[in-house]
Amino acid sequence: MTPATAENTVKCVVWDLDDTLWDGTLLEGDELHVPDANRTLVRVLDEHGILQSVASRNEPGPVEDRLRGFGLDKYFLHPQVGWSAKSASLRTLLEVLNISADSVLFIDDSEFERAEVARELPEVRCVTREKLHELVAGGRVLPRQVTADAARRRDMYQAEDRRRGHEETFQGPAEEFLSSLGMTLRVRNATEGDLDRAAELTRRTHQLNTTGITFDRDELAELVRDPGHRVIVAELDDRFGTYGTIGLAVLSTGPEWTIRLLLMSCRVMGRNVGTALIAALARTAAAHGARTVAHFRPTDRNRQMLVTYRFAGFAVVSRSEDRVVLTMPEDRIPAVPGYVRLVTEDTATVLSCPTQEVTR
Repeated sequence: MTPATAENTVKCVVWDLDDTLWDGTLLEGDELHVPDANRTLVRVLDEHGILQSVASRNEPGPVEDRLRGFGLDKYFLHPQVGWSAKSASLRTLLEVLNISADSVLFIDDSEFERAEVARELPEVRCVTREKLHELVAGGRVLPRQVTADAARRRDMYQAEDRRRGHEETFQGPAEEFLSSLGMTLRVRNATEGDLDRAAELTRRTHQLNTTGITFDRDELAELVRDPGHRVIVAELDDRFGTYGTIGLAVLSTGPEWTIRLLLMSCRVMGRNVGTALIAALARTAAAHGARTVAHFRPTDRNRQMLVTYRFAGFAVVSRSEDRVVLTMPEDRIPAVPGYVRLVTEDTATVLSCPTQEVTR
């Protein structure tokens, strides 16, 4: 199957069931059959990080039984099964999955249902299953590259659902809630396999971003090879599953290690792990005999990152119209919050900070 062009990005495919995902009509007692081509396509879409769900006029219980019987239930997030208009089901999915209408393909055999959705949600693309197969074969659905995070996107959404349920029922102070998550932050040098996700983070992260500098894959690869730079990624897990790669730092090294870019994915908004990543960077620089300097470039959305630097102990040494320069006092070792277990691959850092762990 051919990868999609960038202008045709599809994040979610929403399937009707009767005579679309499967042949036959459930309520009429037909003998249902999922065509091999559909079964294969569901798996391929999932492997390429494209979310999938269901919008069907049926009774929920029998649908759950049939999807489970076909071994397909695990692929569909928040199935919308009932008697509401299909457009209402799509609106619910847009909200719970936090995706835009123009990133959704709605698949239905009924011209009436496709027209209803197209009228109410004109940005949603509505096609038959035959057209879906044609679009995939023509390279207009699958992404060109599949990052590790994309390949486990469904798992991360399901973990987030469990996490949200825990948060909604938790009673207690915020720090106690954060401790209850059992978070582990892994900080390591970026490898070739991280660069697509790292470049994506520089393009898509605006709020938790210290300077807004963007790098493409080739630029990051060059920095990884440059002995005067470090490109560092951070991954976060908790007891509900993984958040994937959620942090990126680009530093120039030497007598001073300067953090040119530090960003955190909005996936971890409210988890307060930015201070843990900053602590890891400053501790690593100190372990290599360097002072840590940080650049901050203000935008209309990123003031929180300046606050995070100051909270971690950085002091402002100069300020101009478009840049703030901060340093970490040499006698200060940033603290790692007690609700985060920090794991780093840098042996020198571990030896200098024995409370940290080292990856193998």
